[in-house]
Amino acid sequence: MVLIINNFRYMSDSYLNINLHIIFHVKYSSCRMEERDLPRIFNYMGGIIRALSGNAYKIGGRPDHIHILTSLPPNMSVPDFVRKIKSNSSKWIKSLSVEYAAFSWQGGYAAFSVSESKKKTIIAYIANQKCHHMSRSTSDEFLVFLKKNGMTMFNGGNLPDK
Repeated sequence: MVLIINNFRYMSDSYLNINLHIIFHVKYSSCRMEERDLPRIFNYMGGIIRALSGNAYKIGGRPDHIHILTSLPPNMSVPDFVRKIKSNSSKWIKSLSVEYAAFSWQGGYAAFSVSESKKKTIIAYIANQKCHHMSRSTSDEFLVFLKKNGMTMFNGGNLPDK
C-alpha cells in the first residue's frame, strides 16, 4: 500500500528506528579486559557499529562485561549484528597484548529495545557503570534487567561470576 497526499508518496521508502541496549559478558573470568584498555575497546566497538551502518550512542561496561546502546542497521538482524560486533572486537582485543590470547565473549547476549524517550536514561546508566558496580554485581545487574523486561533465565543459563 502506498499513501499519497498532495502527490507525495509517503510509503515509497522504508523508515527504521530500532534502538537496542545490548549486554554481553567475557567467556572466562580469568581473562577479563584490563581497566586501562576499556576506553580503546569501547572506541573500537563504536567503529565496528558505524562500519555496519549503526549508530553507537554509548558504549561502556566493566572488565567483565559490555553495555552498548545502538541503533540496529536497517539491513541486519539482531543476531547477525551482535555476532559481528563480538567477533570483530574479540579478534582486535586479542591483538592488543599476549595477556588477551585466550580472550573471547560468551556465546549469548541480551538485547532490549529502547524507546527514544528512554535513550538519555540508558546513556546515563551506561556512563555510570564503574560507580554502579561498586554496589551491585554483574549477575545481580543482569537479573534486574531480565526482570524489568519481563524475562527470566533460560534453563541451564550461565550467569556471570559474582
